[in-house]
Amino acid sequence: MITTVVSDLGGVLTTPLLDAFVAYSEHCGVELMEFWTAMGRLTEDRGSNPMADLEVGHITEPEFIDLLGGQIARQLGRPVDITDFSRVWFSHLLPNEPMLGLMSELRDRGLRMGLLTNNVREWEPLWRPRLPIDEIFGVIVDSGFVGLRKPDPAIYRLTQERLAVAAEEILFIDDMEVNITAASAAGWQTVQFETNDQAIPEIRAALAPAPETA
Repeated sequence: MITTVVSDLGGVLTTPLLDAFVAYSEHCGVELMEFWTAMGRLTEDRGSNPMADLEVGHITEPEFIDLLGGQIARQLGRPVDITDFSRVWFSHLLPNEPMLGLMSELRDRGLRMGLLTNNVREWEPLWRPRLPIDEIFGVIVDSGFVGLRKPDPAIYRLTQERLAVAAEEILFIDDMEVNITAASAAGWQTVQFETNDQAIPEIRAALAPAPETA
């Protein structure tokens, strides 16, 4: 029986991450593909993805901005200022009210509630006050503070330990297939979020009592 719901943050409890990236691309006048190309080149040159490093605190936000802005500038052959990235990006990342409403309902039904997010330590003041996170979730595991990120199996183990439940009691919701796959490998039940119309009925179905047998 599922006793616990663990949700991702960005793209599940908020509007799609891609929408915010597109808005920032338009804001700074740099094509979205230039960001993806820069991340790929930085990953190849450094041997690790700078966003992943940022999300576990291996580099700071200013270091990340210097790396990414510098690479984009080299690609475009002109100076590029992306120092306002997080502020503008989060201004376009809005609450997903239907999912937040469902999470509140599940909390009120007595389920244990957990949040498991790949995030950045310096960004917490930008998102946490804008969402009813502390009202809904009793356990919050943020990669920027624990030094682990999805899909590392260790962050699923840490989350489960903090929730103090068995793996089969957990229903996990995330929009990334790789994170869903890792959760399934950990023994958690899962729903991959694509849209509200798809995910909310699937979550309700997963939490519905099993039919009695004669």
